[in-house]
Amino acid sequence: MKYLLSLSLALTLLSCGAQNQQNADGSFVDVSNEQAKELMATSDDLQIIDVRTDGEVAQGIIEGAVQIDISKPSFESALEKLDKSKPVLVYCAAGGRSKQAQNIMKEKGFQNIANLKHGYNGWK
Repeated sequence: MKYLLSLSLALTLLSCGAQNQQNADGSFVDVSNEQAKELMATSDDLQIIDVRTDGEVAQGIIEGAVQIDISKPSFESALEKLDKSKPVLVYCAAGGRSKQAQNIMKEKGFQNIANLKHGYNGWK
C-alpha cells in the first residue's frame, strides 16, 4: 500500500506544472528545481541518476544520486540494474544529456522519469 501511495504521489508531483512534452499520464516530464526537491522529500523510493562524466561529478553531485555516465558503453547495461517501476529523477550538467537518457529509459520500459530541467548547473 505504501508503494502505491508513493508511486501515485510521485506521478502527481511530476505532472504538476510540467510544461514540456510528456505522456498524457504525466509520467515523463521535465521538472524545476523546486519540483525535484519536493519529489525528493516525498518519494521514499526515488532513484536519482546523474548521467555526467567522472570529471563533472568530481565538481559535486546531488545528495543521494548514483552516477551512470551516459557517455560510457556500459550506460544501458547499468540501467538494467535499476527498478523500472520506481520513479527516477535524472540529471546532467544542463539538461540535454539527461533528456537523452530519459528517452533511452522510456524505450527500456521505465515507467516514471523526471528530467531535471536545468541540470546540475541550475541546481547549485
